[in-house]
Amino acid sequence: MHSLTRRALNASPVPRNLNAVTAVDAASEVSPEQAGIGADALDNVWRSVERLYRTGIHPGMQLCLRHKGQVVLHRAIGHASGNGPRDGKGARRLPMTPGTPVCYFSASKAVTALLIHILAEQGRINLLDPVSYYCPEFAQNGKRTITIHQILSHRGGIPAIPRDTPLDTLWDPDAIWRLLCEARPVEVDGAKVAYHAITGGFVLQRVLETVTGESIETFLDRHIRQPLGMTWFTYGIGKERLQDLASNYATGPNPVFPISWILQRALGGDMQTIEAVVNDVRFQEAVVPAANLCGTAEEMSRFYQMMLNGGIWKGNKVCEPLTIRRAIQQFGSLQIDRTLMIPMRFSAGMMLGGEPLGIWGPHSREAFGHVGLINKLCWADASRDISVSLLNTGLPLVAHHLPALGRFIWTVCRAFPKVPEAERPPAIA
Repeated sequence: MHSLTRRALNASPVPRNLNAVTAVDAASEVSPEQAGIGADALDNVWRSVERLYRTGIHPGMQLCLRHKGQVVLHRAIGHASGNGPRDGKGARRLPMTPGTPVCYFSASKAVTALLIHILAEQGRINLLDPVSYYCPEFAQNGKRTITIHQILSHRGGIPAIPRDTPLDTLWDPDAIWRLLCEARPVEVDGAKVAYHAITGGFVLQRVLETVTGESIETFLDRHIRQPLGMTWFTYGIGKERLQDLASNYATGPNPVFPISWILQRALGGDMQTIEAVVNDVRFQEAVVPAANLCGTAEEMSRFYQMMLNGGIWKGNKVCEPLTIRRAIQQFGSLQIDRTLMIPMRFSAGMMLGGEPLGIWGPHSREAFGHVGLINKLCWADASRDISVSLLNTGLPLVAHHLPALGRFIWTVCRAFPKVPEAERPPAIA
């Protein structure tokens, strides 16, 4: 890409030789023959990742893809930091590796949602109870009847924080809770879908911590992180490990109306503001349950594989199969999301695929997962027996990379045809 074109597109430099910036965890990848898939199919998937990287929109990327429980692709490309569109030539470039922690952003929601489903499995909450049953102060301004399930399925009526909210509020749990308690809902009957970008996670956190008497970090560690043997997979990153976290970059052209309006409604700021927030040490050290879980592509793929396994990971029982099915069961019909302004299918915590086409590709009705700031794609498809995690460090919305991003999903779906129902994993059995 010519330097003038790159600057016009607000893209990062891309070397001609991609092998020089590619890291493959060959020790964890099984051969295509072992996984029962053609080598050409896997090559096509990785080439689709390279095409996306060549757009310059994502300075660093990771991919982990499992098929029938086996890792078939575990790779990284680009840089964790130092190669953003506005980084100078003298910037220190740190390679992206398969082990580099990355912020999942909204892909965090799926993990937080499963914690709530586990809490319900334990009999400590009922998802159909109002939030105010556990946290009476939430009942203010007409929110008395809003249920936990409505919050999980983006029907809670409080999709955004007020526009004039200081950014510091995001890492002040008591301040954000007061704000949400004082909020006036746009509706309370759960009839309309409106994506809760940040708000829902704080509500779920407060319910969990009130009921258990412990922090959401402790609950996550005990019920998911330790049973799955994660290295990272924490809300935020400890101060002593901050230097390991990949940086994020506002790439692509500045959004204009109506995209800028949707962005303002969902996240309360433009991309430069969001870039500053997510790279702020205070955000990186905070607990933002809907937006700042950190880990690797392999760890998120591992999480979804556990869900495909019906709540089991290497003999460790995380939850009951029924809990998984409840977490991925569609709630309501396909509707236009009033925040994102696109048609969406949600469960109580997951973004669902569709038929004949959905967010997770063609014929993906049995797929479930979550995106992170549009570009991070983390999902499982029980009908294809795959768990996929594509992480990246660009923060674009509408840019020239979108065809390549869509082609990646399409290529994955083509590479892994649907398996017979009798051979599908327990998640939808």
